[in-house]
Amino acid sequence: MMQPNSQLPPLALTMGEPAGIGPELAIKLWLDRVNSHIPPFVLIASEIQMTTCVKQLGYDIVFHKVEQPAEATDVFPRALPLLALDEDCDVSPGQLDPSAASCITGAIETAVQLALCGEVCGIVTNPIHKKNLYDSGFSFPGHTEFLAYLSNQNGKSPQAVMMLQGGGLRTVPVTIHIALAKVPAALTNELIVQTAEIVHGDLVRCFGMERPRLVVAGLNPHAGEDGALGIEDMTIIKPAVETLRSRGFNIRGPLPADTMFHEVARKTYDVALCMYHDQALIPVKTLGFDTGVNITLGLDFIRTSPDHGTALDIAGQGIADTRSLAEAFRCAAQMAVCRQDYLQKAGI
Repeated sequence: MMQPNSQLPPLALTMGEPAGIGPELAIKLWLDRVNSHIPPFVLIASEIQMTTCVKQLGYDIVFHKVEQPAEATDVFPRALPLLALDEDCDVSPGQLDPSAASCITGAIETAVQLALCGEVCGIVTNPIHKKNLYDSGFSFPGHTEFLAYLSNQNGKSPQAVMMLQGGGLRTVPVTIHIALAKVPAALTNELIVQTAEIVHGDLVRCFGMERPRLVVAGLNPHAGEDGALGIEDMTIIKPAVETLRSRGFNIRGPLPADTMFHEVARKTYDVALCMYHDQALIPVKTLGFDTGVNITLGLDFIRTSPDHGTALDIAGQGIADTRSLAEAFRCAAQMAVCRQDYLQKAGI
């Protein structure tokens, strides 16, 4: 594994949904920091919520409040660095409370601000519960869209792209949180091209790939069977792939999705672009359910997240699995090193 550069700032970890397993995961990951081989991080959270979590679970841990993320590197070996939010919350495990929404979004907003000004080298986000935020007036479809909005610096939010990584596979859903019936109408040549360009760019900048290998899944069974099983593969996806090839991309498709994810096929590409949510997530979660990572591409900063939800049903029981969060940290650290090397070589 590529080691984090000690000259880089620490990573930031957001609290996530306080009624879920986020606070527990943060504590357990710090306690296992040596075995997990994770880099220093600063936790952005409600001090009261974190203190309550420690008492409930009976963990032997010390928090060290910091004013600046830079302090976290020295503090990390002996205490969990905590950048306390101005507003506190104190909710019970498994019990959603819309009044905690401002703490949840406040942690994300703080992390983004720190990332944009270079005080942290990336963000790892604990899961949020969308319904709980919606009930408080949250107007974004999800975490990714909110991060894109917050990274807006030039009057326009960037197109954020979700990439899943796990079990030796990386996939990107071109359309994400929409009903399956709406996918054909949402797919456009322009959307596929833009998504591929963002993926390609961040694979070069943040993963150290000189010429990434991309494949594109078909929408219909057998990639449309030459139009017999649907025309979208011929009229939308294939022209997009041809456009990208003309721009020098190493890309193939549309390919039948049912033969793209077996072991031999996976060795022939770096990322698979999929046409809808489950087409991308099912293979990754099948191959790496406990270690999957959600990576957001196209932003002005690095962001990763464990590829699981808030797990309200097990919150407060001390049984949450930290493997996905640990992998999200290792991934973010590697991306930060690659990005720094890329910028240095480019003279930026």
